[in-house]
Amino acid sequence: MRTTRFFFLATVFAVTFEKVHWALAGSVSLADILAIGFLVAYLFERLGRRDGRLPQTALIVLGFLLSFLLVYLIGYFNLDTSEAVAQFGKGMVKFVIHFLFLFFGVAYLAQRSQRFYWQTLGFFAAGMVVNAAYGVLQLLAARSGSNLDNAVLGPITGGQSAINIYGAVGGKNVYRPNALTGDPNHLGIMLIMPLLVLTPLYLRLERDHRLKVPLALVLAFLLLVELATLSRSGLLGLGVGALILAIPYRRKLRTRELLIPLSAVAAVLVVVVLSRLHYFETILRSRVKTGGSSTSAHFGVYDFVPKILHSHPLFGLGLNNFSVYYQLVTGKTNWGPHSFYVALLVETGLVGTIVFVVFLVYLFRRLQVARGLGRALAAAGDPVSTRVRPVAWGMTAALVGTMVANVFYLTMSFYYFFVFAVLALALPLVFGRLRQPTASTFAGTSG
Repeated sequence: MRTTRFFFLATVFAVTFEKVHWALAGSVSLADILAIGFLVAYLFERLGRRDGRLPQTALIVLGFLLSFLLVYLIGYFNLDTSEAVAQFGKGMVKFVIHFLFLFFGVAYLAQRSQRFYWQTLGFFAAGMVVNAAYGVLQLLAARSGSNLDNAVLGPITGGQSAINIYGAVGGKNVYRPNALTGDPNHLGIMLIMPLLVLTPLYLRLERDHRLKVPLALVLAFLLLVELATLSRSGLLGLGVGALILAIPYRRKLRTRELLIPLSAVAAVLVVVVLSRLHYFETILRSRVKTGGSSTSAHFGVYDFVPKILHSHPLFGLGLNNFSVYYQLVTGKTNWGPHSFYVALLVETGLVGTIVFVVFLVYLFRRLQVARGLGRALAAAGDPVSTRVRPVAWGMTAALVGTMVANVFYLTMSFYYFFVFAVLALALPLVFGRLRQPTASTFAGTSG
């Protein structure tokens, strides 16, 4: 059905557009609407075909969904205020939409062609590029004294937002683009995925492939935006992921394919930095300093873990309830845990943490299967192997990089992480079928 296809690809494309939301029943985002549209359309499509078949991977995802629901529902009985219940309800609605999208998304991709898989990956990356491009325009507008969010997003959402102001140097504001996300660090961490997933694919493309140059330009652009966010967590995750990719692609480290885009990025940075040397020196010193209030806040939330595990060790305080607890203890409102792992331990306890660890292990195992599939396809002389294995390695690096970055942020609970999981889990399903490969954008051996 075209409707199902539209809602699926539209969700994948807009999944990082956090600022596009409306104050309805709390907060309803564009991604919420599109994801629900896909779930309804796909369900009716399957009912119309009377198709009850599901791949084993989707059934395992369903098992994880039920396991998490059980943990969260047991944790519900630890709630003792109306505000806590309200926060639990909001978190539960988001979780159910996220995981249902993961469940149905895997089943949907497993039935589609290889070409459609590449289109889905392309839409996911394109959404990130659009988000990053908006961030550049947002930065340019702010430097000229205007607020792009008010001009573009305000009339659509009726809300107010703006670029992040990090501070000031010499009386001039230091801006950190948050683009269509809610935080510059969110943008920096989200960009880890397209950078690490597309880089090995780019390196393995034939020199005359029509996407070789466009991918080089996209990667260079995304890296520049990554640097502009000044996100330490984003750069840490990107660095760790890059080290993982350096293992299978060590022979590519000194090739022109890699050195030319990196040299272009370095040249742009040199020109920009030298034009305002003192300004950027001051910013750099502040970002590498580890004793500031921001750093203390990030590490401070870990102090709550032993306290909560002592009082609610198995199932935690309840889903989405760290901010409620934090407000009662410190008096600060709207303060999240600033760490996915703190949120996981505090809100779901040891049992919820174990379930999520098993889920992550399953993701890694499926990516390992995808890498093995790539080797098998290469041994059989199938040219699609030069696409499958690089993407599998890129996703492995992106998953590790995102996990590292989430030590101080919690983007692994956002929509985009579940879309990434859909792509990772569906990869060995789509390309592991015992049939002739479908013609695709990336499967060809020439441009």
